[in-house]
Amino acid sequence: MITGHGGNVNALAERLGCSMDDIIDMSSNLNPLGPPPGLEAFLVENMGKIRSLPQADAREMVNAFSRRYNVDADRVIAGNGTTWFLYTLPLALKTRKMLIQGPTYSDYRDGCVMHGVPYDYAMATADSGFAPDLDAVARMLATGAFDTMVICNPNNPTGAMVEKEAILGLVRDYPQVRFVVDESYLPFVDHGENISLVSEAGFPNLMVLSSMSKIFRIPGLRTGFLCGDPKVIDGFMHYSQPWSVNALAQAAVIHLLDNKSETEAFTLETRAFAAAEKELFKQSIADCPGIRLFPSHAYFLLAGLEPPMGAEALCRCIGDERILIRDCTNFDGLTNRFVRFSLKTRDINTKLALALKKHLTMPKG
Repeated sequence: MITGHGGNVNALAERLGCSMDDIIDMSSNLNPLGPPPGLEAFLVENMGKIRSLPQADAREMVNAFSRRYNVDADRVIAGNGTTWFLYTLPLALKTRKMLIQGPTYSDYRDGCVMHGVPYDYAMATADSGFAPDLDAVARMLATGAFDTMVICNPNNPTGAMVEKEAILGLVRDYPQVRFVVDESYLPFVDHGENISLVSEAGFPNLMVLSSMSKIFRIPGLRTGFLCGDPKVIDGFMHYSQPWSVNALAQAAVIHLLDNKSETEAFTLETRAFAAAEKELFKQSIADCPGIRLFPSHAYFLLAGLEPPMGAEALCRCIGDERILIRDCTNFDGLTNRFVRFSLKTRDINTKLALALKKHLTMPKG
């Protein structure tokens, strides 16, 4: 198993000699307002569903997604989290070589590593604020070396976004390349539903990953969807195991998707909250030396650090304050000068800002 997601709450608690409940985890990208009101009560009420097998193919869950987003059901497959799709991509698509828009989430790479599939990056840089260079992407695709490309939109850990029409332009220009767009963080983006590519049914070489884990804060339920051409869906079905989505997860997803007005209101509340709190946090450390925040469309921020402070040292200092942040050293394309903050509520964000000011302004040596 390949590991390395987020931070290690247990290790920090052990180092400090405290309970894991005493640690503020700002290393994992989850909605601080979630889960939506009533969901946990709904799960308790439906606990009896664990006494029977769930639907083998999660068909009603797929149908609920189809109704909600006006997508033909034969263009959708449900999975045990989007992670399952990421590790199945090279097999289902019979990928020869994958191009990954980076720096980004490691599972795109790790899925290739698991199956011995070559990969390369179209790497954005700090000089451009990590905005993807689509001209460079086009040049790499034009070589014919790649038959699959993955784009996380908005991207983790940079928060950068590629415009919808720019992605569709690549999809049109390179029909021989299968494009996989991971929209896990798109629900946090203002008018994200208008940016989504889920309903773009006219492109057989376009696939979209959709997650409810982040926006509704239900990562433990392990749910996710992939949308694409029916032939692509059939390819994934070949590797899908029966009963892979558990009964409570299926019930919760159907409940959330069918209660459109409530979940839309929750999403809008989240977006407004995230935009306001992110701006306040940025202002609160605007005069803090030795740190640069990069533009982000998500509710997390990538930060660059100036020497002599490095990611490991800062994470340790902030950890001493019982706050866990993400050391980004192990992201391909980043170095030990980058950390990521997954923002939470105002009081927690304020606590982080004060800790950063304390340790970044502390006399060195």
